[in-house]
Amino acid sequence: MRAEARFFKSLADETRLKILWLLLAEEELCVCDVVGALGITQSKASRHLRYLFNLGWVNDRREGLLMNYRLCVPPGSPGEKQLQLLTEMFAPHPEAQALRARLHDWLGKKRQAKVKEAAVNSDGSSVKLAL
Repeated sequence: MRAEARFFKSLADETRLKILWLLLAEEELCVCDVVGALGITQSKASRHLRYLFNLGWVNDRREGLLMNYRLCVPPGSPGEKQLQLLTEMFAPHPEAQALRARLHDWLGKKRQAKVKEAAVNSDGSSVKLAL
């Protein structure tokens, strides 16, 4: 029963629930996306994502300096059933919808910043935009 206790403990934290909710909305998120959507520190986001990784909820993938995460719950597993329940519980919840809206706003700003950063000024220097 130790594994089951760890499984339920992983769901007993509001930040981890929010991260799972965000990952249900997007195929993959980097730590900066979680930070941008939740307004938490990078270390707190990384700590919770690593916790979810260690329990088998997410996989990670390094892309340069960025660490990206995606859900990796096997079909038919208790985790998949819990994610379905999480979706059913959160879908009508206004706070959950607002959280996803913040994520989509963040991702939009991130895409715009990448486009602006790729633009080159007439003097050859690139444009830098802080998010």
